[in-house]
Amino acid sequence: QVQLVESGGGSVQAGGSLRLSCAASGRTFSSYYMGWFRQAPGKEREFVAAIRWSSGAIYYADSVKGRFAASRDSAKNTVSLQMNSLKPEDTAVYYCANSPRNSGTPYQGYNTWGQGTQVTVSS
Repeated sequence: QVQLVESGGGSVQAGGSLRLSCAASGRTFSSYYMGWFRQAPGKEREFVAAIRWSSGAIYYADSVKGRFAASRDSAKNTVSLQMNSLKPEDTAVYYCANSPRNSGTPYQGYNTWGQGTQVTVSS
C-alpha cells in the first residue's frame, strides 16, 4: 500500500520561504502525477502544483506561479515544493497526493493523500 508523508511546514512572515517535501513509500508505488494541494480554514481544497512523473512536466495554479517551484527525485520517490515570496493567503494545510494512472488532467484523479502539513504566513 502506498503511503505519502509530508514534512517541512511551519510559520513564516510574509515574504519568507518554506520548502515542503513528500516521501512516497510502498512496494507498489507508481505515479502518473504527483500533486500538491492546500486547504485553508473554511475553504475547499485547491490545486497548487503537480508533476508528471515520467516527463517531469510541471503544472501550477495561477495563484502560485512564479513563486512556488515543484520538483521530484525519481530515485528517492520524493517530491518537493519550494515556496518563496509567501503571502498570508498562502496559509493552509498542504497535502501531497498521488495519481497512479493517467486521468487526463493533473488536477484530478488522485487516490492517495498524505496527512498534510500546516503552513502559516503572518503579515
